[in-house]
Amino acid sequence: MDAARTELRRLDAAEIGAIAHLYRGEVYRSTIWRTRLDTTTNWSVVTLGVALSISFSSPEASPLPLVLVGVLIVFLLVVEARRYRYFNVWRARARWLETHFFAPMLTDGDLHLDENWQQALARDYTEPRYHISLMTAIGRRVRRSYLWILLIQSLAYAGKIAVHPTGVTSLDEAFRRADVGPLPGELMVAGGLLYILAFTALAIWSRRSDSRRVTGKVKNMG
Repeated sequence: MDAARTELRRLDAAEIGAIAHLYRGEVYRSTIWRTRLDTTTNWSVVTLGVALSISFSSPEASPLPLVLVGVLIVFLLVVEARRYRYFNVWRARARWLETHFFAPMLTDGDLHLDENWQQALARDYTEPRYHISLMTAIGRRVRRSYLWILLIQSLAYAGKIAVHPTGVTSLDEAFRRADVGPLPGELMVAGGLLYILAFTALAIWSRRSDSRRVTGKVKNMG
């Protein structure tokens, strides 16, 4: 065994029982915060649905609600990412116990991936911290849910421009329909493309970042 590693502390029956209750508590907390993630996602879907209803209520209706709802969706995304960072703490602790405490009980007791798992878990309780950055959390939520919401929003906006009040016949006409007050349609379309490409790039970066964490076998609780 590496000299930097410490010998695992042997737990008596009472301490094992306490850890079992601790695990149940961590699973419960992760479940509660997982439900909160679903709540903000549902809010995003509902607000997008409202914007779709307003913009497609009549051929003369403005596509502007589909633009403005993007601001609210981004705000909800940031809120959800903050909640995900909390959720990740409880989820990581529960997973840590499953991997290093419960799994060895089901084998020959020599399945520990990290010989210092007890110390790592103790430090996480005495010095609580987020396990991932806010940007990583945003990237994961975009990849799991919000990229699809943003794609639907963008396609709906393009569809509104293309079909209402009548079918568009030229690119210049499409740009004129996209005009918002003093802002030209070209600027609105360019902003929309940048909007969706930025979040797509964030989702790809998040995927690659998580893959590197797994491939490199980073030994932390994140």
